[in-house]
Amino acid sequence: MLWLYYAMVKGNAFLLITINCFGCVVETIYIVMFIAYAPIENRKLALKILFSMNIGAFTLILLLTHFLLKGNLQVIIIGWICVGFSVCVFAAPLSIVAHVIRTKSVEFMPFNLSFFLTISAIMWFGYGISLKDIYIVLPNVIGFMLGLVQMILYIFYKNIRTIKKVAVETALPESPVKNVVIIRTIGDDVLIPVEIQRYMKNNNEDAAAEVVELQGVDRHEPKIQEKSFEISNDIHQDESPV
Repeated sequence: MLWLYYAMVKGNAFLLITINCFGCVVETIYIVMFIAYAPIENRKLALKILFSMNIGAFTLILLLTHFLLKGNLQVIIIGWICVGFSVCVFAAPLSIVAHVIRTKSVEFMPFNLSFFLTISAIMWFGYGISLKDIYIVLPNVIGFMLGLVQMILYIFYKNIRTIKKVAVETALPESPVKNVVIIRTIGDDVLIPVEIQRYMKNNNEDAAAEVVELQGVDRHEPKIQEKSFEISNDIHQDESPV
């Protein structure tokens, strides 16, 4: 919107008018989609920014520069305002750059976006040089440098992945976990402590299996024969008379 205003005040800037008209339409669609589908808190924040910046700040700039400034001074002031906002646009991804350096992950900094922003900055720089318009040249020099930094970081960190691995218990703890199994016999019930050992069975799926060892305990009852059975998905117990 600011670049459209600048182009209309300056005159003879057909490309600035056409590309920024298209940009206003596309960005309006983005904003409408975001407000329609964003969570309620993000939606409120977006609406506050929309009304304060796109309506409030732009209207204030428009009124002040239109009624208080005239001639070449008006073009200069509007031009520097456009430079300031354009630098903010190019500098906005710096927070993502800091996140990439901190996490060593380029998940939130797609290469295509950085590449085309850099190409766009180069083309607008050439257009500004041809018009000898410093207000077009300056922000695109900064945009080119920031885009180049983003692409270098992407190339450097693209093969570095920080994957959170879930630790798998492969050995018995010092104090094995014990459950109590009740084995019903002809006489009284017998309580048997059960030690559970987890290990990884080396097969095609590296499926986990459990070995449960029943150890007889002499509690003045008849000696219980030691048993062992394997648990994979379902528990299958060899039931033999005690």
